[in-house]
Amino acid sequence: MNIISWIILGALAGWIASIIMKKNSQMGGFANIVVGILGAFIGGLIVQFIGGRGVTGFNIWSLVVAIIGSVLLLWIVNIFTKNKSGSAQR
Repeated sequence: MNIISWIILGALAGWIASIIMKKNSQMGGFANIVVGILGAFIGGLIVQFIGGRGVTGFNIWSLVVAIIGSVLLLWIVNIFTKNKSGSAQR
């Protein structure tokens, strides 16, 4: 995949993941792209680890893999930001 495909796939996956995780109002377009591209990488590693094929190109399967990875990434970030803000309030 070329860089434009990665950006489009990342933007879509990041946007959908931010909606699923209810972070859409807090994230902008650039954050969606970054989360989506990192999510595609994470999701691809996870799927390959369990024996499947990761991101294979610009298709529905790759979008699903990227969304799964993006949701996981946002979930992990949410855990760390909750702990950080919780300890600051004490």
